[in-house]
Amino acid sequence: MAAGSAVAVDMPELAKKNGCSACHAIDKKVVGPSWMDVAKKYKGDAGAAAKLDTKIAKGGSGVWGPMPMPASPKLTDAERKELVNFVLGLAK
Repeated sequence: MAAGSAVAVDMPELAKKNGCSACHAIDKKVVGPSWMDVAKKYKGDAGAAAKLDTKIAKGGSGVWGPMPMPASPKLTDAERKELVNFVLGLAK
């Protein structure tokens, strides 16, 4: 995490090793939305975990703009769950 960042958490190693950080950051838009923005969007949505799990596995587009999110079919169910729980846990 960059010095002086207001975010008190670090990106999971799983996200770094699977290229998630090429398009996402915790607290700022890169190519895709910040994970904090995703967490805020889905806060209180009982189906959020399932939606995000599917988005990670299959990819998609149109929710955050025209740039598509590529699929990550090599991630296991447990790895996707770890990432989803991390992202949703950022909601304040």
